Amino acid sequence: MLEIRDLTKVYDNSIRAVDKLNLTVSAGEIFVMLGANGAGKTTTIDLVLGFIDPTEGTALINGIDVTKDPLEAKKYVAYVSENVMLYGNFTARQNLDFFTKLGGNKKATRDDYYAAMRRVGLPEEAFRRRVKSFSKGMRQRLGIAIAIMKDAKLVLLDEPTSGLDPRGGAEFLKLLRGLKSEGKAIFMSTHDIFRAKQIADRLGIMASGKLVTVLEHGEVETADLEKLYLQYVEAYEAEETVEAGVVEAPAEEAESVEDTSAESE
Repeated sequence: MLEIRDLTKVYDNSIRAVDKLNLTVSAGEIFVMLGANGAGKTTTIDLVLGFIDPTEGTALINGIDVTKDPLEAKKYVAYVSENVMLYGNFTARQNLDFFTKLGGNKKATRDDYYAAMRRVGLPEEAFRRRVKSFSKGMRQRLGIAIAIMKDAKLVLLDEPTSGLDPRGGAEFLKLLRGLKSEGKAIFMSTHDIFRAKQIADRLGIMASGKLVTVLEHGEVETADLEKLYLQYVEAYEAEETVEAGVVEAPAEEAESVEDTSAESE
């Protein structure tokens, strides 16, 4: 469903935000990309959504090149961001109606909207409340309801559990498992190791724009994920430092250089 081939994004300052990324996410699979802030996770999602153009490589959604045919590709994808962007003065139902029609579903009924909001666990009284009064967890639920109404084959989520309390996070992951059971392909970025381990079928670790390893389902369940993550990220960052030639002079050597300079004067 999602195929990424040699995807690369280099900015003007020569920073490689994403570097030769290759991965696939199949129908009925949850792929979690784990990485620190600045690792390249959000840039990857922006590239897949066509928000920014790649320097090299391509991303395919349902076999459609997102750069060559972005409008067609977007028909098959739904996106839930860390901070779901909704219209604060609209009610939950009005937001759902607006974004459902924007996504191409013109035949949805009031009953369809209410069923979707019940499914994601929004209380009935919230259906007609203005969204500006919603908590973050409620906004995330409404974002998933929008994805459900679009019935997209691919769901992209960028740090969706960030800021949620334990109960809210657990309920959110339950919703994702429901989408998986319907055959949706799910790509989720996070820096939350605990929830990554709970939900991932496969898990990638990203550092400095590169996918440094991928764990299969059995490996995700048995690995000491925190230890493994720190090993990979620290080793990769050390390698990057050496390649960049960033080596600090020992303190004694630095003092010797300063003394020599003073004597010369």
